[in-house]
Amino acid sequence: MELREIRAVLFDMDGTLVSSDAAVERAWTAWAREYDADPAAVLAIAHGAPADSTVARILPALDPSAQVTAAARQLELQYDDLSDVAATRGAAEVIGVLERLGLPWAVVTSADQRLAKARLSAAGIEPPVLVTFEDISHGKPHPEGYLRAAALLDVPAAHCLVVEDAEVGLKAGRAAGAYTAALKGLVGDLSLTDLQQLADLLPASR
Repeated sequence: MELREIRAVLFDMDGTLVSSDAAVERAWTAWAREYDADPAAVLAIAHGAPADSTVARILPALDPSAQVTAAARQLELQYDDLSDVAATRGAAEVIGVLERLGLPWAVVTSADQRLAKARLSAAGIEPPVLVTFEDISHGKPHPEGYLRAAALLDVPAAHCLVVEDAEVGLKAGRAAGAYTAALKGLVGDLSLTDLQQLADLLPASR
């Protein structure tokens, strides 16, 4: 498939539309210290993944209820840390292009509703469709979130472009059957330096 065949765009949030990597890392580092875990090991797997799956991998000895509590604590550490959260380079431009082209778009995130809305608001972004971890049964790398967003936009996943900055999210996009665009040097069907590049490519592909 080529970019001209794309009929909808599905964005990851953290690190893709919203520059929040520093806040994410601060929260996970603080959480790791509270739970006597290695911060480096936590950060190596946490980006782009739901909190509960990261907790389960880092602290497998905890019983299920304790893992739920630990995941909730991690989210609590993120809710009010918005001091340096902003839109990523090119985010406003690509959203403007999508609106001019009449292409629907959505945000699919491993965050919960409260955190997603807080960060998107801080970045000045209001997605027409938002799919959070609370809306699905299986988080990334499972494709459920992207399949749900495609269904809500009434566009087959095979005609959606998934834009991601984490391998766990790219795996979810591929599993959904979508065309993928990768940031931060990762490999997708399309490799992007930033969202400004996508804003330039989409009109040229029409």
